[in-house]
Amino acid sequence: MENRFRDEAEIHVHAGRGGDGRISFRREKYEPRGGPDGGDGGRGGDVILVADASLNTLYDPYRERDYRATDGEPGGGNNRHGADGKSLRLHLPVGTVVRDAERNHVLCDLSTPGQEVVIAKGGRGGRGNKHFAHATRQVPRIAEAGREGEDRRLLLELKLIADVGLVGLPNAGKSTLLSRVSAARPKIGPYPFTTLVPEVGVVKLGEDRAAVIADIPGLIEGAHEGSGLGDRFLRHVDRTRFLLQLVDCSVMADLEPAAAFDVVDAELRKHSRALGRRPRIVVATKVEDEEGASRADTLDAHLRTKRRAKALRISAVTGQGIKDLLAEVARRLTEAAKEED
Repeated sequence: MENRFRDEAEIHVHAGRGGDGRISFRREKYEPRGGPDGGDGGRGGDVILVADASLNTLYDPYRERDYRATDGEPGGGNNRHGADGKSLRLHLPVGTVVRDAERNHVLCDLSTPGQEVVIAKGGRGGRGNKHFAHATRQVPRIAEAGREGEDRRLLLELKLIADVGLVGLPNAGKSTLLSRVSAARPKIGPYPFTTLVPEVGVVKLGEDRAAVIADIPGLIEGAHEGSGLGDRFLRHVDRTRFLLQLVDCSVMADLEPAAAFDVVDAELRKHSRALGRRPRIVVATKVEDEEGASRADTLDAHLRTKRRAKALRISAVTGQGIKDLLAEVARRLTEAAKEED
């Protein structure tokens, strides 16, 4: 099955050209050589970006690279104005950052549902010859051509907007946890990089309260520099209120819990100072037996050296600790909302 999730795309947008002004003169029964009556050309259509909450991928812009608004119509005789071109409204997911492809600076950030940005303005319509008549030039045979619309190449980068981001090494148990607490059904398997694209789930925290959780594909050492596409994955947690860092405490884990924590912690800090300082809950996963509990103890001892709270212990398979984890998520979101007010 084709992977429809895309978080990057480069597109070319063309605003409409303005219509040409008209050279025309009145032709009436008793005035065969009347004055100029050439109308103005219509304005070219704009290209407008729209933040659409129903979209969660740049799949369509990835496939279709060129977008063009329609041109304005030329002016007509008898002072008729040409019709304006139709603007093109391009719907993109909320969270899309738009950059100029040539200069790489940010043009806009579509962070609010319904937000609209005119990214390329249509060209002005040309003036008809009626505008060029004056005392010494009563029969003007000139008119303006319409102006070209703006033409831009854009880089689109999608940053998911979620309340909570799940981070950890491959096989830390992020996908299993997301499937346990939400209706999301990410791919789950006993091998590295089972999750290749971010997954989003909505977690119910009460009668009238919910949270959006993003499961980010597993990070490896060097992720901030692009190893394992880590730099692309990390940007999806840039907007989260806080992080759940999952650490595999099973005997089957490739790294000891302390080392596993340190790898991801370092990558978050190297990606950006802000992300390294993001509030975080450390979660010891796969704590289903005495060996898992013992390894979680070593993680707690390591966290104490970094002046962090103890890890919350869960087993997504048995359900152990899930209720306490969700209660802590709800508490943290309440604190975050108070700080934002």
